[in-house]
Amino acid sequence: MSNLELAPSVMRYYGETANEDSRLRDSADGRMELVRTQELLRRFMPPAPARVLDVGGGTGIHAEWLVKDGYDVTLVDPVPRHVESASAVCPAFLGDARDLREPDSSFDVVQLLGPLYHLPDHGDRSRALAEAVRVVKPGGLVAAAAINRYASLFEHVTYAHLHTERMHDSVSRILETAVYDGARGFALAYFHRAEELAAELAASGLTDVQVFGIEGPAWSLVKAAEQQPGEGPTDDLISSAMAAARMAEKYPELLAASSHLLAVGRR
Repeated sequence: MSNLELAPSVMRYYGETANEDSRLRDSADGRMELVRTQELLRRFMPPAPARVLDVGGGTGIHAEWLVKDGYDVTLVDPVPRHVESASAVCPAFLGDARDLREPDSSFDVVQLLGPLYHLPDHGDRSRALAEAVRVVKPGGLVAAAAINRYASLFEHVTYAHLHTERMHDSVSRILETAVYDGARGFALAYFHRAEELAAELAASGLTDVQVFGIEGPAWSLVKAAEQQPGEGPTDDLISSAMAAARMAEKYPELLAASSHLLAVGRR
């Protein structure tokens, strides 16, 4: 991870294996994540056509709806195939969240909806947030997503294999260390607690920091229904899970049950 290089497992996962666009469009919990992220960000976004820097924006799935909403979006991502795909949506460039090339105070919104996932070193995460704060205008919005510390516990129950020795040991290590080593399946990753994410944004100089559970406390029920034989989760189940996510916002103790967290703050 030195010299601003991403871990090989991260580049391999996103460059050769995973398709984030498909995950957010095709899986039931992915669609919940996408809709809720849109819903939450739209509460805080300035009016269009404000300038948005989408850092770690992947294939442009968030840039797509932002452009449709009328925003002037620029995307930065370290994975070449992501940048190639995103270029069909908005201006897109290769870059690293920890060393942005954009000028100081040049964007109304800077969003990091993925970079913090794969920076297990606290210094790297601090650097990425500092860069976002540098690039955003005074009074501008910074939004950062994180994987919840306990997400793997819930997720691997949905696959009905948490009780196996291998998965039990793997998830136990994530709960104890907050890090997944990227040995198989997913890439090297960091798992935040909600209060930790809030503290990292505040330490970067952001004010009015708030943290939300994106999918809420019932997302794993939807994912479990999708994993079992049959037609998958019903529309009513998904709607109920979305309602639970919105209702849970008033109760910080329920943040621990969400799969992903979204923090927002102002420069």
